Amino acid sequence: MKIDIRVPEAGESITQVELAKWLVEDGDYVKKDQEIAEIDSDKATLTINADASGKIMIMVEEGSTVEPKKIIGQIDTEGQKAEGQKTEGQKAEGQKAEGQAAEKAIGITFSPQAKKFMEEEGISPDLESIRHGSKRITKKDILEAIVSSQRSASGMAETKPEPVAGTTWGDSRQEGRQKMSTLRRKVAERLVAVRNQTAMLTTFNEADMSAIIDLRKKYQNEFTERYGFRMGFMSFFVKAVTGGIPFFPQVNGYIDGQDLVIPDYADVGIAVSTPKGLMVPVIRNAERQSIPELENNINALAEKARDGKITIEELSGGTISITNGGVFGSMLSTPIINPPQSAILGMHNILERPVAVNGKVEIRPMMYLALSYDHRVIDGRESVGFLVKVKELIENPAKMLFQGKDPMLTLLGLT
Repeated sequence: MKIDIRVPEAGESITQVELAKWLVEDGDYVKKDQEIAEIDSDKATLTINADASGKIMIMVEEGSTVEPKKIIGQIDTEGQKAEGQKTEGQKAEGQKAEGQAAEKAIGITFSPQAKKFMEEEGISPDLESIRHGSKRITKKDILEAIVSSQRSASGMAETKPEPVAGTTWGDSRQEGRQKMSTLRRKVAERLVAVRNQTAMLTTFNEADMSAIIDLRKKYQNEFTERYGFRMGFMSFFVKAVTGGIPFFPQVNGYIDGQDLVIPDYADVGIAVSTPKGLMVPVIRNAERQSIPELENNINALAEKARDGKITIEELSGGTISITNGGVFGSMLSTPIINPPQSAILGMHNILERPVAVNGKVEIRPMMYLALSYDHRVIDGRESVGFLVKVKELIENPAKMLFQGKDPMLTLLGLT
């Protein structure tokens, strides 16, 4: 019996996708639910899984543009596994057993992406070197541990950027050429459209990160021990953004035809750089979530985006976005709005700088903040006021518990 392999639906408005990569060879024996191909849409990379076990016949080449529901191959359920060929599960059986034993021995768990990475690469890293008190190990943790061990082996304190492997920079005047992915082409179109179709401006401010840094230093170990993951910075900024929106609701709005829509909830998009391009997973009802909940959801969505496991639903919608150029060393930038949203907050790297504090010069960890906004929806007063409120909440995180109001004034009933 032959079963058709069809391109899945990739979203309501998506009529074409690109067959990015076959994960198996023509004639291979595959098991039911095994990942066999990847497709690129203008929003995400999706995987196709085998509906049954059998021998695969590939009918459409990689790089082809196809429509949803199109047949791209078949699985012959009567086909037999070639002699000596191992299935994906058999190849990884040893690594799985070792991982399960480690989980029991130390009382930890691996994320699905971490397990798959270890199985595919056939590695078994030193778990104690990557735990950092965490009860859950992610693919990112393993990669960081591998890089760290390589640095130690070479005696280097840090790695420096190296030329891309395979390039011959300066040796000739040749040019490399590669086809842009569907996602990157769509991002390029949207960026140009934002410039042409919005009245985008950017306002700037700076925040003293001392309170957040001190909070993390004081409670990081306890936090990690309880929740199984570390406390980052992004969750505090999501909390600050959702705390500032009630004071300046326009920053959470968007234009729909002749109407201005102001949601009474905050679906916050978090910009994530992936090998496939920029993606913006969305945290639904971020205003209701605690710091641990936000941190967990941010990590999970970012990991899924980088591993190509993100779904269309997790990328759709969003009322306001946050991007962090600081992870790449950016000191200041003007982020571009993610349409149809009207505002995006840009975080940057933290630098110790001299600042005036109570009439004295002190060295403080400072971060420049940028808010790009659509002037058709948000006036200057609202944009500046909102960014000042975000700064205020970051510098006084206790206010996040009182809807952005001063705790003492709330206690005295003076708010």
